[in-house]
This record gives sequence, C-alpha cells and structure tokens, in this order.
Amino acid sequence: MYSLLLLAVLSNPWPAQTTRAPGVADPIGSYSAGCLQGSVAMPAHSPDYQLLRPQNRRHYGHPNLIRYLQHLVSAARKAGLPPLLIGDMAMIKGGPFSSGHRSHQSGLDADLWFRFAQPRLSNKQLQQPQALDMVAANNRVVSKAFSRQQALLLQLAASAPEVDRIFVHPAIKQALCEQSRGDRQWLRKIRPWFGHRAHFHVRLRCPAGALACTPQKPIPWGDGCQEVASWFDGPTEVTSHPKPSPLPALPARCMQMLGH
Repeated sequence: MYSLLLLAVLSNPWPAQTTRAPGVADPIGSYSAGCLQGSVAMPAHSPDYQLLRPQNRRHYGHPNLIRYLQHLVSAARKAGLPPLLIGDMAMIKGGPFSSGHRSHQSGLDADLWFRFAQPRLSNKQLQQPQALDMVAANNRVVSKAFSRQQALLLQLAASAPEVDRIFVHPAIKQALCEQSRGDRQWLRKIRPWFGHRAHFHVRLRCPAGALACTPQKPIPWGDGCQEVASWFDGPTEVTSHPKPSPLPALPARCMQMLGH
C-alpha cells in the first residue's frame, strides 16, 4: 500500500500538497496547465451552501473566486433559491488533479451542482453525493429536473462581470435559448460542452494585473443560440470515463512551488 501511495505522489505530486504557496494571490499559467499562489479556502460551513467531497481537499481558489461564490450564494438566497451544492474548485496550490478534471488548475474554476442542498446532505452524503442528471437519452433536458430554479441560478451565475464563461451540456444551453425572454446577453457566457449534465462549470477571467495568468480567447459576440444545434450533428457524447491524461507542461514557477 505504501509503495502505491509513493508511486501516486511521484507521478502527480500536486494532490499531496498540504500547505498554500506563500505570497500574494496569483493564478499562474492556464486553466489547464497552471497553479495557484496564495490560495484561499472556501469556508466549510454555511446555512446557504454545502461543499461536496470535502475529503478530496479541492475547495481552494483565488480570492476573486471565493468572493464570486459568496456573492452568488447571497444572490441565490435573495432570489429564493434553496442552498447550493458547491463541487470541485482547485487544490491548495492548484495544479493538475489526479482524476476528474483537466482544468481547475489556477484557482479560477468552480463546479456548482444543479441539485440543491434541500434537504441538507449528511456528512456521508457529502462524501459520496448522488448527482441529478438534467439530460435525457434523447439529448433534451428532463423537464422535471431542470426547472425555473436551475435556469435562474445559471442566469445569476453568468451575470457577474468577472465570469469569463460557464460550461453546460449542449442540451441545457439549447433549453435556455428556447426558454429565455427579455435581456439575453447573459446567454453569451453559457457555453455548450459535453459532460456537464448534472453540474455547471464557472470560469472567471484572469484578474487585473495577473501577468502570469493565461486568458482564453474571447467568446464570439451574440447569445450563442445559433451554434448550439451543431453540437448534435457530430459524434455522440462519450459517457465512459477517459483514461488519466499525462501531466501538462507547467510553468517554471509552478514547479518551484513543490519545494515549499
């Protein structure tokens, strides 16, 4: 058992890190090949949300992400939504995960579940949560699952100016395009991406002055509703779990963090 743990640490040392990298908060590299200096932990206890899988220690982020989530939680409460379930963010020094994500490495990504914490989950349920799939086999949303509450939560999440984009399953984007009325500019940030059937993935833009942070290309102008149909013309979604990918080439500053 010890040799297996040692092999895991040697192949990917980032999940084994237990102390934050000292210094001013700074996201380094890209969302899928980076790390995080000066991370902040999302508070573990709140009446307005619960953190999923706390045993994995993936609830760290740049201060901008923590503030964003706290503001979103407050806005959701004021809008009458139930308490939220917050999934993976980043590890204490960022870096690549051993499983589950290729991004979430620079402290600017967070997953929020479409399922709400109503009733609140027990400690055992938080460690092994059951997801609520929003998409049926015919690539249409399940109307009983994806309700006005989920649509409102997405609108609140996308309306913050610091949000760069939000990933959802193409069927969810399509449903939003069909249902949304009035101001639709927030839909521009809702980006279709397979795999996001039970949660949505928020990505913040690089903070001002974060020179080591690599931004993504700008989103095309418009609400994106014309392009979503193309997602159903190509290969069908792969539902099997992919094999772990090799570690990305990380910036030199990231590798220096492992010695602290």
